[in-house]
Amino acid sequence: MSLKTAAQIRREFLEFFKAKEHLIVDSAPVVPKNDPSLLFTNAGMNQFKPIFLGEQDGLKDDGKIWKRAADTQRCIRVSGKHNDLEEVGHDTYHHTLFEMLGNWSFGDYFKEQAIEWAWELLVDEWGLDPDRLYATVFEGDESDGLPADDESARLWVEKTSISPDHVLKFDKKDNFWEMGETGPCGPCSEVHVDLRSDDERKKKPGAELVNMDDPRVMEIWNLVFIQFNRQNDGSLVKLPAQHVDTGMGFERICAVLQRKTSNYDTDVFQPIIQKIADLAGKTYGDDEETDIAMRVIADHIRAVSFSIMDGASPSNEGRGYVIRRILRRAIRYGWDRLDFKKPFMSKLVPVLADQFADVFPELDGQIEYIQNVILAEEKSFLNTLGQGIELFNSMIEGKKKLSGDDAFKLHDTYGFPIDLTELMAREKGVEVDTDRFSELMKEQKERARAAGKFTASEKSDLEWTVIKDAESEFVGYDDVKTNTSILATAQRDDQKLILLQQTPFYAESGGQIADTGFIERGSEKLRVLDVQKSDKGHVHYVDQLPEDPSGEWIASIDIERRREIEKHHSATHIMHSALRDVLGDHVAQKGSLVAPDRLRFDFSHFESVKQEELDRIEQQVNEKIQENIPLLEERNVPIDQARDQGAMMLFGEKYGEQVRVITFDPNYSVELCGGTHVDATGRIGYFRFLSETSAAAGIRRVEAVTGKAADQKLRNEQRLLKQIQTVLGNQKDVLPGIQNLIEKNKELEKELEKLRQSQAGDSLDQILENGKEVSGVQLYTGKVDGADMDTLKQLGYDALEKMKSETVVVLASVDTEEGKVYIMAAVTDDLIQKGVKAGNMVSQLGRIVGGGGGGQPNLATAGGRFPEKIEEAFEKAEELIQSEL
Repeated sequence: MSLKTAAQIRREFLEFFKAKEHLIVDSAPVVPKNDPSLLFTNAGMNQFKPIFLGEQDGLKDDGKIWKRAADTQRCIRVSGKHNDLEEVGHDTYHHTLFEMLGNWSFGDYFKEQAIEWAWELLVDEWGLDPDRLYATVFEGDESDGLPADDESARLWVEKTSISPDHVLKFDKKDNFWEMGETGPCGPCSEVHVDLRSDDERKKKPGAELVNMDDPRVMEIWNLVFIQFNRQNDGSLVKLPAQHVDTGMGFERICAVLQRKTSNYDTDVFQPIIQKIADLAGKTYGDDEETDIAMRVIADHIRAVSFSIMDGASPSNEGRGYVIRRILRRAIRYGWDRLDFKKPFMSKLVPVLADQFADVFPELDGQIEYIQNVILAEEKSFLNTLGQGIELFNSMIEGKKKLSGDDAFKLHDTYGFPIDLTELMAREKGVEVDTDRFSELMKEQKERARAAGKFTASEKSDLEWTVIKDAESEFVGYDDVKTNTSILATAQRDDQKLILLQQTPFYAESGGQIADTGFIERGSEKLRVLDVQKSDKGHVHYVDQLPEDPSGEWIASIDIERRREIEKHHSATHIMHSALRDVLGDHVAQKGSLVAPDRLRFDFSHFESVKQEELDRIEQQVNEKIQENIPLLEERNVPIDQARDQGAMMLFGEKYGEQVRVITFDPNYSVELCGGTHVDATGRIGYFRFLSETSAAAGIRRVEAVTGKAADQKLRNEQRLLKQIQTVLGNQKDVLPGIQNLIEKNKELEKELEKLRQSQAGDSLDQILENGKEVSGVQLYTGKVDGADMDTLKQLGYDALEKMKSETVVVLASVDTEEGKVYIMAAVTDDLIQKGVKAGNMVSQLGRIVGGGGGGQPNLATAGGRFPEKIEEAFEKAEELIQSEL
């Protein structure tokens, strides 16, 4: 019988639970939407967080509330307590990105069905040997006042054919699952499989290896029984509803069912690994060192590609920093062990996209964009990698031990894992301070863990005072003012909140900021400051709560403000189409802000947008505005029909079965959108770009104005032009006048530079007249007023020309405006042979003046921020000469 493919295994899992009346849901993006508590989606339950926190009853689909669900969720674990990055590629089963197969019960079935169905799928459907399976259950915990989970242990024995001695109890570390520091939690029951040979199993029972980090006896499925809510004080409170949250590692179960001892030997990874082997001209399986490199790269290209697809591109902070680290780690392994000296990672993306075409088709839709982002980062880092090797060489020059701080700098800035640094150091006969390095790594991991902490939603702490039992309804597409009733009020700290039965106020979403306005009755007037969405309806943040909330109220938005917002939102749609028309179909929205005074739009593009391209886009948008295209708004459109209409859909966004379609000319702009818009493009007035910048690697950002804001910008520009004309003597054409001023300024700067150089040369001559003999060496020190670093360097070369031997020159200068110190040391060639080197000298002098530096043995520079310590640095130079000779 042929073995199952990964695609078959995934499909059979979902079909199994579909037959058990589960709703099959799409994977959420690996970049969480509206959840700052998570760097990445790291578990299947993340998208169901509102249900576990009691903010949502279940999943709505086609007018029905589902209490059961199943999915495959792409996850990334490289931060917080789930940080396996350093193990990835070295072992057989850790990954940065992985798929989590899961089934869920939201207050429906509980332990009995979860255990029965897990066994049915693994044993009856997939044919796993019951004798190789072990189930673990929670042994209890006195500190939490929790008894052992004897119910689960009993159910495993009664409802399955597992041997009773294969049901094992473990402590809270292994068998009590928690969302984070606070929030829903509960005991869990894990299924482990023993993949050892029969002979090995006879020698040592698998029970002794469960939870002992043996890759051949590993966990494949975790059944979590959510029963409690962890409070801020650490105590546990029983939840009103009990939930089931399971997670099966897709890559692991594929290895088990395909009878492989390594996840990397399955068809999940082999297509990518074979592509890497082809590019490198090597064979996977021939050498462990190159095999590790191929596994690292095969794993990392998945995490990087899906992250970029979902909106997290390489950058210097947050999620982007993590993605940059992963990508650079892969590039470094390629450089060091596979001899990839040119970009190669981007060539793997099409293989990956082909693999996931049926389950994650979004990847195929962004191949070109993802490749370009990766290629740009590869080119940049390959240059950096060379610089890192040069830096390493300078760090160990004249030393027998590399400091832990330097090793960490190589790791953190240049992507050098400590094993590479140690290898390079051994080749040079140098030790590495790994204790200090480990200390710094621990600090970094603690920072990452803090950044990845998951806390319960603030909204769950709200206590609403119910005034009227009714559903809340948004009427703001049609009405800007309406009669309404207050359904409930709440207060948290200084925030005052109101729910309305009918509301015209748009709640912040889709990049569009919320409406403001008033809720009033008679002389009582409540100012609406903000509006946010919740499962109960639109929550209105007001300046005060009403004395008596009962009765009828009038809710009215700030109409003028809404109109300006609508202009900017409709202009965003038209601009999006123009961007794709001018730059290419790879352009996709990655972020948006729509306000009354501006719009901001982030989009996928791999290089800066040229000015002529911006001009063409701006011109096209204004042409569409002048055509006065009427708005076609369609509500409750079936999602499939919207697709057939060619509606623009954002990757990673979750859409219901019924959607709202906004069209400005069916052949130009058709998008799914919940925002408010002008009734015809002519109302936008005029469109003007303000700026175009980089938002992240592969992400560009434009800002623009329309309506009143555009009018104000034009007026400001006209006023500025008149002021410039006045300064230039009322010239009609200001350009020649400005160019003339620039040329005169350049001439003056040249004259000034000549004067500075002359003065600096005079200062050098004076300094070289007053040397000091130190251990047979002529040491010349002095300050050169007004000299920048380049001037000091030139003076250093001049000094070496004049003083041919046995000479050290140390010069300093102060930038009074910036408060910076510049130091230059120059050493003649004969002293370099005796061990006196400028690079070593300035690295220590730089520390004295509050900075650092380096350079060549004959000439080096340093910078600092303590001008008052220049004399101390000069004295230190004398000591350094004495110590070397």
